[in-house]
Amino acid sequence: MEKNRLLWGSRRGMLELDLLLLPFVENTYPGLAQADKERYWKLLGCEDQDMFSWFLHRQEPEDPELQRIVNLIRDSHA
Repeated sequence: MEKNRLLWGSRRGMLELDLLLLPFVENTYPGLAQADKERYWKLLGCEDQDMFSWFLHRQEPEDPELQRIVNLIRDSHA
């Protein structure tokens, strides 16, 4: 059940985000520590435009919790 909710929440209005988030959920998320999973859920509450800027290194999140999960997603896609 959680995986379906997670996949649904990870589908965004922007293809570029889908291409980052969906593989992360499939491949990396299951092995994360609980604290990092909670950070991911927090990230899903953010605006698409903010996430897009963070993933492209145009800006960095001010919240260190969000910065950690953004870095994990960037690293998983590298």
